Amino acid sequence: MEQKKILLVEDDEMLAGLYAEKFEMEGYVVFIATNGFDGLKIANEKIPDFILLDIIMPKMDGFVTLKRLKKNPKTKDIPVILLTNLGQEDDVNKGRSLGAVDYFIKANHTPSEIVQKVKDLLKDE
Repeated sequence: MEQKKILLVEDDEMLAGLYAEKFEMEGYVVFIATNGFDGLKIANEKIPDFILLDIIMPKMDGFVTLKRLKKNPKTKDIPVILLTNLGQEDDVNKGRSLGAVDYFIKANHTPSEIVQKVKDLLKDE
C-alpha cells in the first residue's frame, strides 16, 4: 500500500514538528510549509492526500490559502482540516463555507487526536 501524504501548513515550527512526528510514526509521508504561499506550492507539486492548515500565518492567512487550494483544479479535491486558535463561530462557518472538511481549535485537541481524526477521514475514502 502506498504511503499517504500529509501537508502541514503551520507557521509554528515546533508545533509543525510535533504533528509531523506523530504522522510519521503512523506511516505517513509529511511535508511542512510555514506559510500559505509555500503551502500552495507544495500542494501543487506533491498533491498530498490531506492538508492540515493553520489560519493565522504571515504573508497569506489560511482562509486565503484554502480559497486558492479550492480554485486550483489540481488541489480542489484534497480534504483540508483547519487547525487554529480562532474559535469564533463566524470563523468556523467561514472555514466550512470555503471548503474545509473540519475545523479544530488547537487548544481543545491533542496532536494524537488530530492524527486519529485524519486517519479516520482517510480511511473513509
